[in-house]
Amino acid sequence: MSTAKIFYFTLQDEQTKEEKLTWFARTRFEEIPFQHITPDKKANWINLTDNDFDSLLPLIDKDVKAGKSQEAVFQLFSAGIKTQRDEWVYDFSKEVLMERMKYFVEVYQERLEKGINRDLNTDIKWDRELEKYLIRKVKKDFEENKIVRSLYRPFVKMFFYFDRHFNGMPYQWYSIHPDCSESQIPQNLVIGFVSGSRLNFSAIATETIANLSVYSLDPIQCLPLYRYDKNGNRIDNITDWALEQFCNYYRSPSIPLEKGEEESELALKKGEEESKLAFLKREHESEPPFLKGGRGDQITKLDIFYYTYAVLHHPAYRSKYKINLKREFPRLPFYPNFYQWVVWGKTLMDLHLNFETIEPYGLERFDMASKTNPKTKLKADKTAGVITLDENTQLQGVPALAWEYKLGNRSALEWILDQYKEKTPKDPTIAKLFNTYKFADYKEYVIDLLQRVCTVSTQTMAIIQQMPPTAHL
Repeated sequence: MSTAKIFYFTLQDEQTKEEKLTWFARTRFEEIPFQHITPDKKANWINLTDNDFDSLLPLIDKDVKAGKSQEAVFQLFSAGIKTQRDEWVYDFSKEVLMERMKYFVEVYQERLEKGINRDLNTDIKWDRELEKYLIRKVKKDFEENKIVRSLYRPFVKMFFYFDRHFNGMPYQWYSIHPDCSESQIPQNLVIGFVSGSRLNFSAIATETIANLSVYSLDPIQCLPLYRYDKNGNRIDNITDWALEQFCNYYRSPSIPLEKGEEESELALKKGEEESKLAFLKREHESEPPFLKGGRGDQITKLDIFYYTYAVLHHPAYRSKYKINLKREFPRLPFYPNFYQWVVWGKTLMDLHLNFETIEPYGLERFDMASKTNPKTKLKADKTAGVITLDENTQLQGVPALAWEYKLGNRSALEWILDQYKEKTPKDPTIAKLFNTYKFADYKEYVIDLLQRVCTVSTQTMAIIQQMPPTAHL
C-alpha cells in the first residue's frame, strides 16, 4: 500500500469573500498551485515555524498546574470566568445589578421550593450547572457583598455578581481572588493574554476578576502573581524553579549582548546596574500593601512578574513567534539588560492597572448642539482624530499614536466606544424587565474615561517604541 501525500493551497486571509469566490470561478483545478506538505513533530500541517520557540522558558504547563512538575514560570493559570449568563450577572450600575440578581434569586428559589416554572419572558437563564444545584437542593439568598468589580473588556470594568452557583464556570478564580468584595484591598495581580488563533497576541493586567471574553473572539488566559489555598493562605504562584533559572542565567558571565551595544561584559554589567538602580529608586506608594518590600540585590519573583509583562508587549517577540502564540502557550526568552525589562514591565502595569485614575490626556471637548435627547453615536474618525459621542458632543485632538495601542482587534479607545453603545438585550426577561441602560447616564464618565485611556494608550506606545527592534537573544 502506497503512502498518501497531502497537497495544500490557500488564498490570503486579507482577501474578501467576493475576491476569493471570483478567483475560484476563474481558476481551473489543474491551475491551482498546490504544495506538498508534511507535518512537523507537533503534528502541525500548515503555518509551520522555524525558530527557537521550543528552547525558551515555558510560561505555563498543565503538568506544573497539576503539581506533577515545577518546570514552568507560573504554577496556577486560569481562563477568564465563564458565567453562562453575562447579561444577568454584569452591569455598569450596581443598583441595577442588585435588583436583577434579587429577581434571579427569587425565581430560582421559587422553582426550588414550589416547582414553579416561569414562561420564557419572565424566567431566568438556566444552564446544566444551575440545574444540578437545583437537583441538589442548594438554597440561595441574595448577598450584596458578592457584587465586585470585574474586567469585562479591555479598560472596561463592570459590577459583577461573583457567586460559584450563578457563574457557570468559575475555573480557578476562587484560588486567585478568594475574597474580592469591594471592602477588601486588592489581593492579587493578574496578567491576561489572548489564547487563541483568531486574534493577534496581546496582554493586559488587572487586579480584578477577568471575564473569559475580555478579548471577545478568543478567550483570555490569566497568570496570577499569587494563588490562595482553601484556608486563604497566600502562596507565590511563580515557581522556585523559575526563580532559579533567572538567577542562574543573569549571574552568568556569558550573557549575550544586544546588537549595537558595546562588546564588553563591563558595559553590559554597567547598563544593568544603572537600570536596576533606577528601578529600585522608583516610588511605590501607589502599590497595594501586599506588593511592598521584597526587593534587594537578588532577582525576586515580583521582578520576574514585571519582566514577563514587558516581554509579552515586545513587538519583535510577538512578530517572531506570531504563529507559535496562536496555538501554544507563550514562552519567555532571556533578554539582555534584565532590569530594563523589569522597569518597562512595571511602568506598563502601573498604566494599565490605574487607567481610571491616571491624568486625563486633555482632548478638546466640542459641544456642537444642545438637543434634549441626542442620538448616541460613539464613533471614531481616526484620520481626523475625532470621537463623536452623540449628536451634541465630540472629543477632538486624539493623537494618531493612541489608535496604535491595540488589544485583539480593537484599539483601547475603540473598546470603550463599543461597550458603552446602547444594545437590545438578548435575554427576553432582561429585555422585558431590566432594559434600563441609557448612554446618557454614563456620558460624562465615558468622556473622562476616554481622556484617561488616551493617556494610557500614548504612554504605552511610547514605552513599547523604546524596546529593541529585534527579538535576538
